Amino acid sequence: MITLLSKLFIKDSTNYENSDVRSKYGFLCAIVGIVLNILLFCAKMLAGLLANSVSVLADAFNNLSDAGSSLVTLFGFKAASKKADSDHPFGHGRYEYIAGLVVSVLIVVMGVEFIKSSIEKIVSGENDTHFTLLTAGILVFSILVKVYIFIFNKNVGKKISSPALLATGADALSDCIATGAIIVSAVISNVTSFAADGWCGLVVSLMIIVAGLNAARETINPLLGQPPSKEFVEKVESLLMAHDEIVGIHDLVVHDYAPGHIMISVHAEISDKSDIIEAHELIDNVEREIAQKLSCEAVIHMDPISTDDDRVNEIKQKVCNVLLCIHEDVTIHDFRMVDGNTLTNLIFDIVVPFDVKMDTDEIKKEADRLVKTIDKKYNAVVDVDRKMV
Repeated sequence: MITLLSKLFIKDSTNYENSDVRSKYGFLCAIVGIVLNILLFCAKMLAGLLANSVSVLADAFNNLSDAGSSLVTLFGFKAASKKADSDHPFGHGRYEYIAGLVVSVLIVVMGVEFIKSSIEKIVSGENDTHFTLLTAGILVFSILVKVYIFIFNKNVGKKISSPALLATGADALSDCIATGAIIVSAVISNVTSFAADGWCGLVVSLMIIVAGLNAARETINPLLGQPPSKEFVEKVESLLMAHDEIVGIHDLVVHDYAPGHIMISVHAEISDKSDIIEAHELIDNVEREIAQKLSCEAVIHMDPISTDDDRVNEIKQKVCNVLLCIHEDVTIHDFRMVDGNTLTNLIFDIVVPFDVKMDTDEIKKEADRLVKTIDKKYNAVVDVDRKMV
């Protein structure tokens, strides 16, 4: 069904990196969500009123909020599809993340409202629900529809890397569990005198809130700026290191303005004996290659380094080894040696993960101390970088 709809309504539907294709997938998922959730809202409202069940009514209005969430997602994809302009030179892609955050807030607010209704019913202690086969049939039908919405949004969300659609899919799955709990409470209420409806409504409301908070986390992280995936970093590194002239890379930084709107900057190390015109042409070609294969803009800084000085290479390796005492993932780059009569300056940048809690001055002092364990006449002149990927 998902494949059929995408083929019917989306041209070039497998080109998931294309911003226009992504927008059309977002529109399709949002429209499907609006139609199905309004249908479920009407059916559950009828079932909830007939059964006098606060948990079913809570579930009904949760579906209405889901329809509203899909409408917000629709506007989010529409705004995100706008081209870059003078006020937003990096595009409008993060509107999609904002839409996902708004969806999350709506989910949490709805959950809080139905906690109040559920507590009121628990306090009253009344077991006045009247479940019928019609009510049960509507709830089972609702679970099947929500499973379809979950699969639809999860599959499309993964294909186009959309936090908003993945959040919608996760919410649909939690709705399935919540509706299943309502069916269990209906059975308990009908065969015993225990007023399970209020308690079930409370559980459903809490599940709604948890789903909303989880969805919010998934959208807030890219808005604040999260590290790129390991797979993306490996793709960038493999493209760069596939060229024999590039002997190393460092200072890779990824700026994510939404899928399809990514910029990277990286330093590529090239032998200082290389022809500068040829090296510049190589860098230009690699930038175009990254843009073509990864659909992102790349800015590559060329770093000339000495590759044939055995003494420098030997000392550099020793420095790398001793600096692992700071952290196992510490690396160095731009290594140079300046010999003097009484001391030798070892000049380099050290890249330290964020989980190393020492501040910059402490790292410099520790690096100098460790370098002196190799030879007391060595003096470390260090610039400290934090590992961005």
